[in-house]
Amino acid sequence: QVQLVESGGGSVQAGGSLRLSCAASGYTGRRYYMGWFRQAIGKEREGVAVIASDGSTSYADSVKGRFTISKDTAKNTLYLQMNSLKPGDTAMYYCGADPRPKIVTLNYREYNYWGQGTQVTVSS
Repeated sequence: QVQLVESGGGSVQAGGSLRLSCAASGYTGRRYYMGWFRQAIGKEREGVAVIASDGSTSYADSVKGRFTISKDTAKNTLYLQMNSLKPGDTAMYYCGADPRPKIVTLNYREYNYWGQGTQVTVSS
């Protein structure tokens, strides 16, 4: 069973930076697609950035140029570097993973494993 544990959230002012981490365990050796998703109060969960096992990535238009997704395979850890944060980035951020081969997609419905989330709050 895959387990995902996020950390690194917090409260920052607009223009600030945060780095989220997602520690993964329980892999069976299959290749996984992993990504970061967020859900603001009263809104649907949305994809932020995803990365395939071959390193290919996809970003939501709203975060391109500001956020960077990366992974450390040796540590089984996924990262999201968030720069130039805006109040609109305020949300609960979730790490998601899925082993099924797919086109790299930001669609959260394509991911079956989830962490508990970490809150990011950006004030103006």
